[in-house]
Amino acid sequence: MRFISFKTDAGESWGVLQDDGVVDVGGKLGGTLFSILREGRLEEAKECAAGSRIDFKEADVELLQPILTPEKIACIGVNYANRNAEYKDGSEQPKFPSLFMRTSDSFTAHDQPLWRPPESEQLDYEGEIVIVIGKEGRRIPEEKAYEHIAGLSVMNEGTLRDWVRHAKFNVTQGKNFINSGSIGPWMVSADEFTAEQYENMRVRTWVNGELRQDDTTASMMFPFKYIISYLSKFYHLKPGDVIATGTPNGAGARFDPPKYLQPGDEIKVEVDGVGTLINGVIDEPL
Repeated sequence: MRFISFKTDAGESWGVLQDDGVVDVGGKLGGTLFSILREGRLEEAKECAAGSRIDFKEADVELLQPILTPEKIACIGVNYANRNAEYKDGSEQPKFPSLFMRTSDSFTAHDQPLWRPPESEQLDYEGEIVIVIGKEGRRIPEEKAYEHIAGLSVMNEGTLRDWVRHAKFNVTQGKNFINSGSIGPWMVSADEFTAEQYENMRVRTWVNGELRQDDTTASMMFPFKYIISYLSKFYHLKPGDVIATGTPNGAGARFDPPKYLQPGDEIKVEVDGVGTLINGVIDEPL
């Protein structure tokens, strides 16, 4: 099922997007998609949606980020083998994942514009697959990792390239400008996927119709199950936590000259079996 958070003239809610419209599950069960995950009630939500009539037409709702208040947004960097080679620094394949954190307000939703801040003209795109945790755990074995996935979403992990180099040991500054990235349009529940799909899932990114990124999770140095197991060694992973799994090669910074995003551009990130996330670009309103 495609779980969404959304807004109408009546306020914010959450539910399931069906082919013929939206079931307002929040109007029936209360809470948010995040709270339902935390309470372990996702199966109840599925049953509610399956047994309910459509409440809204798709055109009558404005999509929000699927998980509005995640406790953690953990992002894995340089996770595709050919992306490590793309740096052209002669480094060996890493033994452990690179990791940084983002805040929820550094993202916007599907069909909303990314903001290019006045501090930089180097706004870049990074198409990624997002894991949403559905079952808490510490020190999760790899062979049990998939049991902890609630669903998948899509991310444009927008980055201000010059600001990721403002300090020697971190990239946090360039990863957390307001509305510089996006998540959405929805979360597809884990029962829609098999282990084989997790391990060979295609992600593509277009800018203004030009295909810039195209790879599959088979190229990942650290697959989903390893990422979950690794993070759970030091994090207490909890339902509603969000994990960005890394981007393929082809980001704008890697072109010569670089192809950074400009106001008026359109970025489309598509993940097979999940959906397509679309955003424009504007200068940040001041």
